[in-house]
Amino acid sequence: MLGFVSFALGIAAFYQKDDKKLKLVMVVFNINHMVHFFLLGAVTAGFSALLSAFRTALSVKFQSRLLAYFFIGCNLAVGFYLADGWLDLLPIAGACIGTYALFCLEGIKLRLAFFVGALCWLSNNIVVGSIGGTLLEATLLSVNVVTMLRLHRQQQLATA
Repeated sequence: MLGFVSFALGIAAFYQKDDKKLKLVMVVFNINHMVHFFLLGAVTAGFSALLSAFRTALSVKFQSRLLAYFFIGCNLAVGFYLADGWLDLLPIAGACIGTYALFCLEGIKLRLAFFVGALCWLSNNIVVGSIGGTLLEATLLSVNVVTMLRLHRQQQLATA
């Protein structure tokens, strides 16, 4: 059930053209994801989602490479400590990419990085058996492309 709530929250987040609105909805999305993964027994993914909630909340107010590197380091430390195998590192890779994106990128570049991170999370969700999460990431890949095209079109109209 929580996977389907994440599905709705994720679509709402990634459909946003405004970076701040995207980040605010993502905080709720990450908290829901955390609970979902812990209930599935996917501890590494759960802790990664918890860190993602904290980092996303901070990224609303701060753009900082230092904070990005701090959270990437936290993700790597937790991930390597909790991982039972290399597949457990998929959500860590996705979280690291997302962390860099949130603190260091904007607009289309932000969403392009999220696209790559979504590929990592899609793979993780397939492995842990999260049907809602798998549907979410597959959908988010499409929504991200649509939003990037909308932003590109908006930029073209602004310069025309």
